[in-house]
Amino acid sequence: MKFVTFELEGAAKPGLWLDHGILDIGRVVPSAERILFSSVLSIIANSDRTIGILKQVLDGPSFPQGALIDASRCHLLAPIPRPAKNVFCVGRNYMEHVTEGYSAQGIEIKLPQHPQFFTKPPTAVVGPDTEIPFQPDVMEQLDYEVELAVIIGKTGRNIAPGDALDHIFGYSIINDLTARDLQRRHDQWFKGKGLDFSCPFGPWIVHRDEISDPQKLPIRLSVNGERRQESTTAQMIFDLPRIIADLSRGMTLEAGDIIATGTPSGVGYARQPPSFLVPGDVVQCEIGGIGVLTNRIAAPNMS
Repeated sequence: MKFVTFELEGAAKPGLWLDHGILDIGRVVPSAERILFSSVLSIIANSDRTIGILKQVLDGPSFPQGALIDASRCHLLAPIPRPAKNVFCVGRNYMEHVTEGYSAQGIEIKLPQHPQFFTKPPTAVVGPDTEIPFQPDVMEQLDYEVELAVIIGKTGRNIAPGDALDHIFGYSIINDLTARDLQRRHDQWFKGKGLDFSCPFGPWIVHRDEISDPQKLPIRLSVNGERRQESTTAQMIFDLPRIIADLSRGMTLEAGDIIATGTPSGVGYARQPPSFLVPGDVVQCEIGGIGVLTNRIAAPNMS
């Protein structure tokens, strides 16, 4: 199942992305259970009940008239348009990305011994095909980072690595857009990675049942059709069980929490010469088994 939040005639609704259209979930679930399906976030929080009901709907003979909507009539928002908390992120989690980063700075390579966490605020989150306004009065060096996003489905604290995958609801894609000049100026990651529009997320959340091994997914990014990043999630330094176990140590992870798990090599600042995003650029993030997240960088007067 691919969970989307779609906008139709000014209303945002939860849906399922199907090959032949978007299924309006509110039109197909029992009225007595409808409150559980008011949003994708609610579906995740109540997934012990909602997933079973949706499987029955999909296995049924047909959908009610009007429940299946032509996707061309809809606008996709981020699957969770406004997360309840900051988006958790992992830095320096692919070996080649660590190497290119230190090499670009001309300093000794040091591999992290533990996952390095930071966050992006909910106001940074935008959906697929949303134009990203370039803000020259704020920053000049806008960079891209394709990342596998993990969406927590079961609340937990001090989660053991062996239990971590059971706490996942599904997977998506995040582009961790970064203002490199702000990142250097403030000598930390939050400001440079926390600007409005800096967290494109989507196009949907793929339920975990459809991803047999999240550590074997091809991951790539293109700018204007030119391949910039290409790797596999097998190259993570810290795998998903380690990330979830470390993050949840002494800190509760809740259903609906989002974790961006790091980016592979090929980012703009490490290229020779550095190559940053400019207005008009179209960025496509792709992860096998999930889909493609596309966003265009807009000129300031188009924001």
